[in-house]
Amino acid sequence: MKLHADRLEGVNAVFGHGPGEISINNTVFRHSVIVPWQGAILPWDVAAFESLTAAHFQQVADLKPELVIFGSGARIRFPAAALLRPLIERGIGVETMDTGAACRTYNVLAGEGRPVVLAAVLTPAA
Repeated sequence: MKLHADRLEGVNAVFGHGPGEISINNTVFRHSVIVPWQGAILPWDVAAFESLTAAHFQQVADLKPELVIFGSGARIRFPAAALLRPLIERGIGVETMDTGAACRTYNVLAGEGRPVVLAAVLTPAA
């Protein structure tokens, strides 16, 4: 799905998402990523939803966002509360949705200048 984002200077934007890939700032990624509202796009060493650990969410929490939009993959899946502890302990909100919805939601919030991070699980296209 192609997304059309009005770019704010210095704000990362998702331009498209499809099976196994995501386009951010016109660069295509074929692995899970962490997308902060500003700054470098980070690889996220998550091969599948089932491989998530609290350390993965610690990596996201270290960016100190106000809110994390967690894209769980092709369908919505909720991580166990124990995995989210690094976010909860810092008072960082988290919203879980499928990765497509997460991309759209991230764009809206980042476009408003909110300190938001997209943590997107991508699995290889079948």
